[in-house]
Amino acid sequence: MTESGVRPPLALTMGEPAGIGGEIALKAWAEARVKAGANGAVPPFVLLDDPARLEALAVRLGLPVPVRAVGSMAEGAALFGAALPVLPQPLAAPVTPGRPDPANGAAVIASIDRAVELVRRGEASAVVTNPIQKSALYAAGFRHPGHTEYLAHLAGLTAGLTGEPVMMLAAQDLRVVPVTIHVSVRDAVPLVTREAILHAGRVTAAALARDFGIARPRLAVAALNPHAGEGGAMGREEIDVIAPAVADLRAEGIDAVGPKPADTLFHAAARRGYDAALCMYHDQALIPLKTIDFDTGVNITLGLPFVRTSPDHGTALDIAGTGKAGASSLIAALTTADAMAARRRA
Repeated sequence: MTESGVRPPLALTMGEPAGIGGEIALKAWAEARVKAGANGAVPPFVLLDDPARLEALAVRLGLPVPVRAVGSMAEGAALFGAALPVLPQPLAAPVTPGRPDPANGAAVIASIDRAVELVRRGEASAVVTNPIQKSALYAAGFRHPGHTEYLAHLAGLTAGLTGEPVMMLAAQDLRVVPVTIHVSVRDAVPLVTREAILHAGRVTAAALARDFGIARPRLAVAALNPHAGEGGAMGREEIDVIAPAVADLRAEGIDAVGPKPADTLFHAAARRGYDAALCMYHDQALIPLKTIDFDTGVNITLGLPFVRTSPDHGTALDIAGTGKAGASSLIAALTTADAMAARRRA
């Protein structure tokens, strides 16, 4: 808390400036003003971006959002009810919607760096990240597979599996955690190890207790192969890797069950039996979540020394600058981050 007892605002990064990040930030602030004081209202946030490009974008889209440059997070919090507060992060090149420019990559990365520094200094309560365009960042010299890995680097958590953060996707009544993330299915299979499952389970259980207020978290662990391998007929990963990892989690006092066939793990009745599902690869986790709730999914990084959330969608370059982008996922990311930060501070 600040000296006044008020929780600091959220730090929202710019994301890819040629994508929809600026548009959904403008719309999220407009939603906050409409629902000010209402249950579930959008919490105060400060955007780390270029004020001039946001002002031009608001005019282009016909959004009546006043944009104001601020010099600090505290100033931004005080201003939030009257205007969208922006800590200036100048861009190197003009922005054309739908056309990322690697020249702006340094500003995108600086926005992330600055948000992390703000939360570490206690000036922001959490980091919320707008989607990045990795291909543009790679051209600018970015050397990390994605946001999650870069945030781990900033937090100094890159020294071995036990220090690595875990990615959770959450929406409505489903939380999923992919044990392997940004790798192909072919490459994911050998990465599904007993140690990787144990790490994901430990971090997930701890986060569910600390950040979500679940006293005794229940984990369901998905199988890798169809029908959970059918006793080894369709693969031995369930017998040799996943079941032993589940037994280890249970021996540590974590309520874990599995391996469960993935094709029966996500229907409504099954979802009532667990608080999070550990999945073995990216699409095994994200397909059910996005099918159940495409619009308000939230990407949450577990295991960091600070709270970080993000909308569960990409830069949407195909609709950038058209006014079609919806802010529901960003609003969900903001409200989730605010709730998690409040629990941590408590």
